[in-house]
Amino acid sequence: MKIKFLREICFVCKNNKIKREGFFIKSNENFKKIVHALLPLIIGGIVGFITSNAMGYNDLVKPALSLPAIVFPIVWTIIYLLIGISYILLKEKVNKETKQLYYGQLIFNYLWIFIFFIFKLRLLSILWIIILDVLVICMTYQFYKQNKLSGILLIPYVLWLFFATYLNIFIYFLNI
Repeated sequence: MKIKFLREICFVCKNNKIKREGFFIKSNENFKKIVHALLPLIIGGIVGFITSNAMGYNDLVKPALSLPAIVFPIVWTIIYLLIGISYILLKEKVNKETKQLYYGQLIFNYLWIFIFFIFKLRLLSILWIIILDVLVICMTYQFYKQNKLSGILLIPYVLWLFFATYLNIFIYFLNI
């Protein structure tokens, strides 16, 4: 039964293309683009899920411009999608330095969540997010040089990080 099932779902490879019931799809190309577009969102969702119980955002004294906690996952979902789309727009043209900047800022972004919410190292998180701001500005500039739309799609990310930096700094001082 397993073998029959496997035969039914098998793809027949022919001439570097995948054929299934009359449909031709370039091998792995579209799948890779989708994965690259969704990667920031998927990892961000996993990190958010892991850290959600330890966040304690509602228990903090917050500055005047703070937002309700429900806004953050909505905004980050949109931003992570924009980051992924921005990357695939220039994927074919991306050089090694830009690729390192892209993945480096993603790692910095995800680690900030642990530093701020899990370890509650608020002063370190200020320094961390300022470095993240610089990395993202550099990445946005590099993306813009290679593909204007790709760079423009990152502007909401830059603006949101500036807002997050403001929150980080004021939360630190209000909760000493």
